Amino acid sequence: MTLPPPASPAPVSDLRPEDILPDDLIAPAATIFDLPALRARLFDSLPAEGGEPAIRAATVRLLNEARHAGRETIAQAFAAQPRNAFPVTHAYTWVTDGLVRLCFEVATEVLHPRPNPTAGERLAVLAVGGYGRGEMAPHSDVDLLFLTPHKITAWAESVIESMLYMLWDLKLKVGHASRTVKDCLRLGAEDFTIRTAMLEHRYLIGHRPLAEDLDKRLWNDLFKGSERAFVAAKLEERGERHRKQGLRYVVEPNVKEGKGGLRDLQSLFWITKYIHRTDDTEAMVRLGVFRPEEYRTFHKAEEFLWATRCHMHLATGRAVEQLTFDMQVEVADRMGYVDKGGRRAVEWFMQDYFRHATAVGDLTRIFLTSLEAEHQKDAPLILRMFKRGPQVKDGYEVVHNRLAIIDPKAFLTDKMNLLRIFEEALRTGLLIHPDAMRLVKANLTLIDDDMRTDREAQRIFMDLMLKHGNPERALRRMNELGVLAAFIPEFEPIVAMMQFNMYHAFTVDEHTIQCIRHLSEIEHGDLTEELPVASHILREGVNRKVIYVALLLHDIGKGRDEDHAVLGAQIARRVAPRLGLGKQESATVEWLVRYHLLMSDMAQKRDIADPRTVRDFAKAVQTRERLDLLTVLTVCDIRGVGPGVWNNWKAALIRALYRQTRRALEDGMEALNRENRGTEAKRALREALADWDSKDLRTETQRHYDPYWQGLHITAHQVFARLLRDIQQDEIKIDIHPDEDRDATRVCFALQDHPGIFSRLAGALALSGANVVDARTFTSKDGYATAAFWIQDADGSPYESARIPRLRDTIRKTLLGEVKPREAIQSRDKLKKRERAFKVPTSITFDNEGSDIYTIIEVDTRDRPGLLYDLTRTLAEAHVYIASAVIATYGEQVVDSFYVKDMFGLKYFSPSKQRTLERKLRDAIAAGAERARA
Repeated sequence: MTLPPPASPAPVSDLRPEDILPDDLIAPAATIFDLPALRARLFDSLPAEGGEPAIRAATVRLLNEARHAGRETIAQAFAAQPRNAFPVTHAYTWVTDGLVRLCFEVATEVLHPRPNPTAGERLAVLAVGGYGRGEMAPHSDVDLLFLTPHKITAWAESVIESMLYMLWDLKLKVGHASRTVKDCLRLGAEDFTIRTAMLEHRYLIGHRPLAEDLDKRLWNDLFKGSERAFVAAKLEERGERHRKQGLRYVVEPNVKEGKGGLRDLQSLFWITKYIHRTDDTEAMVRLGVFRPEEYRTFHKAEEFLWATRCHMHLATGRAVEQLTFDMQVEVADRMGYVDKGGRRAVEWFMQDYFRHATAVGDLTRIFLTSLEAEHQKDAPLILRMFKRGPQVKDGYEVVHNRLAIIDPKAFLTDKMNLLRIFEEALRTGLLIHPDAMRLVKANLTLIDDDMRTDREAQRIFMDLMLKHGNPERALRRMNELGVLAAFIPEFEPIVAMMQFNMYHAFTVDEHTIQCIRHLSEIEHGDLTEELPVASHILREGVNRKVIYVALLLHDIGKGRDEDHAVLGAQIARRVAPRLGLGKQESATVEWLVRYHLLMSDMAQKRDIADPRTVRDFAKAVQTRERLDLLTVLTVCDIRGVGPGVWNNWKAALIRALYRQTRRALEDGMEALNRENRGTEAKRALREALADWDSKDLRTETQRHYDPYWQGLHITAHQVFARLLRDIQQDEIKIDIHPDEDRDATRVCFALQDHPGIFSRLAGALALSGANVVDARTFTSKDGYATAAFWIQDADGSPYESARIPRLRDTIRKTLLGEVKPREAIQSRDKLKKRERAFKVPTSITFDNEGSDIYTIIEVDTRDRPGLLYDLTRTLAEAHVYIASAVIATYGEQVVDSFYVKDMFGLKYFSPSKQRTLERKLRDAIAAGAERARA
């Protein structure tokens, strides 16, 4: 509703101090909330009859109109200046101040007037916490302190009650407390949270001398002399908060509570105010806490985080602090980010977010160092235990158990010291003193082309990765200070680069450092049981320079329009020699970067039971050295993606591909011959079923075609032998057992074969809520289908034994036709709201070279619960015979590879048939995607 024109302003001499319109808001204060004019309208409109309910209702009605109009003005102005956050937070504070003041005036002058109050009938209203600081997001809480001189009187109680009813009716989230000055001092002494809230008190309205008395008493009787205790409490809170929130680069960060978030900045404000008694953040520069350029970084980070938070509140209409995937897309758009350079707007936005979060972390460290120097914070425990620290080289000293630089000028005379300090830190096991970090960061321009090609610089850098046993610490600190990007400028674009998907848990630079951490752990023998193959390879020995540099550079090409592996290889060709690698070593690094996804793709997207898969992979790898290096790189790369991504399923695939390829490279490709593998499998089955009579055994070994023998493990052959023994024509036999080696549950079916059997089985499993990770089906010579599916539950784990009977029952009902998958699956085939922001372009390819017998149809698209059923049903309706399916899931993206033949047992060579099938598959994907979003 549009408000009438404002009343004529009162003469300046008549204005109360709180009525003076501020000039630092996102729009003119009078257009947001004209307090003097609104007061005049309000008091003119109050009804003479109807008592308190009518007066309150009239007050709320008018103030609600003003509040909505003001908020709309702020939102429109913010949309035009979407990164100008401080004038927005001040504007929301101004609106809230006006609402509280007018409610107080109505309560004290109209509802409960006291023309001549007694000394005990004094009341002051103060804003505390974030509201007291004058920083409000659109849906921030309104924390109020009602201050009385003595025990609360009936009059004060009535005023407070009337005020609260009006504020609640205005839909404000009010937090409130009624206290005397003594109460505030007592409770503040007991509870640091209360003390912090009162640290940021701000007078709003009422008896001002009472508020002034509280301010004086707080500083003189509570805050003074307790600085050390307050700082210790705030740092303990910060540590606990960080433990809960995890890494700074968590992909859905909490803007308020997360590492590098607003709460970290607020902690600095609190401590500064408590120690130096100032609200002026620029005082941090005058006090020597920050350099001017550091303060500018601080200011930019704060404004960016506040802008982000305000947009989140406006987008959702509530106080949301978690920057979820769907919210990231929305906020990026609101803040004016656009797609460019092969990256989505949301990825540019999140890169800026993480860089600001990193800056907040750096500034926090600097601030804490300043505190240590002033002895406001207890020295680290180890320093108190041992007065003498480790022996350090000339030019360094140990200060507060950290590596410090004695003479900054002398340090900077040799630019190699910008690298040597990290080497000395690793050698001594000391953390680098933040003053030394500041010096390094302020002088990154010394790292020039001459230094990058200097042999001593190359030696130091490589030793940081290879020699001191903790490459993760060195690389992470170098990355945080900008040294890594300065020494390898090609690394700079991937610093804090977010990959907008559900697969990668880290930014690209953090993922790279995580990969190197995993490599170091394998080298140290920490993962021998979990990673026997990779551990064995490293024990036998590889070129460590090559594997470390390849891992450092494997994703360096990300974020551009080009294939990141191809671009990364081109970058590696330049960077590897610059790091001191020889010609052959550099060529190997380039090859590893170019093909760093090859083993992962072959293992997860192809049927490694097919000899052709192994043969093609062996031809691509060519040498045992490359195979060993690529295997280790692949293991570290997958493990570095995020917690829970590496599992026994992937481990089994990588191990199997490695062992078969190594055998092919050492014994020749004929070692992979189908006939040999079939003969070995039959012999193994005869040995396992030695108690069977010869007739039954002969029936079993002769009833299957060759692909069956080389496509399944001996344990599955035994299961199917038992299921098929004495099977009746219309009987469906099911065996469900955990496959512990693969972190999955194996479901084996034996039943009469008929067209579309694979699709029916996939539908039955989809209805059970199972995720299929691998599947293959074979037809016996006597007309039975033997199908093996490996499934996991929604958490990516094998099914617990207690859930298997229900799983079996759902499957059986579906196969018997009691449940129709096509209808029943619709209600389950839905995407969660936070996952809808992810878009995966659909790609469908036909490969007639990857298998001797089958065409491989690879469907790369957006995953959803009913996708596999939709695809297999579409293929079945087109009379496509599916022999096996290999499913690789990468967060919201899935690659389903189907090994197929046409109804005549032939490959799909015809381009027209391929186009027809592709169209049908795309139509099914589009229809399912629309249904999932409905």
